[in-house]
Amino acid sequence: MANKAIRIILIIVLFIIFFEIGLISSYTIVTSEAPNVQGLIDMQISKVTGIFTPEKVNEMLIKDPTPVNITNKKDIALRMEDLSKVDGVNVDSMNVTTYEDANNNNFTVTIEALGYASPNSTSGQIVISQTPSYKIIAKGNATYKDTGLEVDERSVTINSVLKLYQ
Repeated sequence: MANKAIRIILIIVLFIIFFEIGLISSYTIVTSEAPNVQGLIDMQISKVTGIFTPEKVNEMLIKDPTPVNITNKKDIALRMEDLSKVDGVNVDSMNVTTYEDANNNNFTVTIEALGYASPNSTSGQIVISQTPSYKIIAKGNATYKDTGLEVDERSVTINSVLKLYQ
């Protein structure tokens, strides 16, 4: 077993050595100059590592999320408000997406919405601002009911509450 592994590694190393020798000699023939060996190796490494960057891997492995429409947005907004301890959640800004197959009867959804903080008090006056203070990201289980696609309120969990700075 160990002999097979050593043979495979030796074949791979020899292939890489012959490939590099061929690359350097062809560079010399084409350009009629002495090759910059370090530059050629750095270029090869950067090209190979460029293929395996997280962005490229994510493009191949993870598809874009599928937006879904739910029928109980107001109930979910109230649940998110209770769980995240904000003073309000904007239903109009609510974005519900999934990475799973939306044709299944039960699947997980990601819910994003903007949240509002309590009104600020400045020198005795209450100033009510219409700008959101938080971005709330939650997950929940969605199922198809008679009225349409609904997210189970009990399954909603808050992943993060991000403070927005203006």
